[in-house]
Amino acid sequence: MSMRTTLLLSCLTLALVGCASSSDDPKPPSTMQVDLQQYQGTWYELARLPMFFQRNCVQSEARYSLREDGRIGVDNRCREADGQWNEAQGVAEPQQAGKTDKLWVRFDNWFSRLAPGLTKGEYWVLYHDQDYRVALVGHPNREYLWLLSRTPTVNGETRDKLLAIAREQGYDTSELVWRQADKP
Repeated sequence: MSMRTTLLLSCLTLALVGCASSSDDPKPPSTMQVDLQQYQGTWYELARLPMFFQRNCVQSEARYSLREDGRIGVDNRCREADGQWNEAQGVAEPQQAGKTDKLWVRFDNWFSRLAPGLTKGEYWVLYHDQDYRVALVGHPNREYLWLLSRTPTVNGETRDKLLAIAREQGYDTSELVWRQADKP
């Protein structure tokens, strides 16, 4: 066998090994179906593994509302350290018809109008309590995570439960950015 053929076979073998799925690949996080009627309303962000657009937020909240077309209206607000609020409006819809645990979310901005297929984000509901008072939402790649509540704060027991669920799902909670308290 020539050196060239050996090199070609070695490269091909490495390429195939690189494409094969590893048994070490984590399975995707588990999700929960959501009653969208109960899920709508205001949710306060307790903590997050932030997306780039949240880097300056000290407090965030989201309001979800059911739309006549069956999709979900999304109104996100972020307060920065200087007190200024920034808002972004968007729409969420199920990734699979009839399922409410995994949603696509798209915000209305110039880039999403230019490249709509590239600008939708994955919003997976990992947990919500029975009364829809707290929820845990994440991205399947585990880079982003949001601990949500109907109130700006929760007790230590609730906080610990959300953190434990997030860790069980494979999220690194040591890097969470926590909501800053309101200034008196």
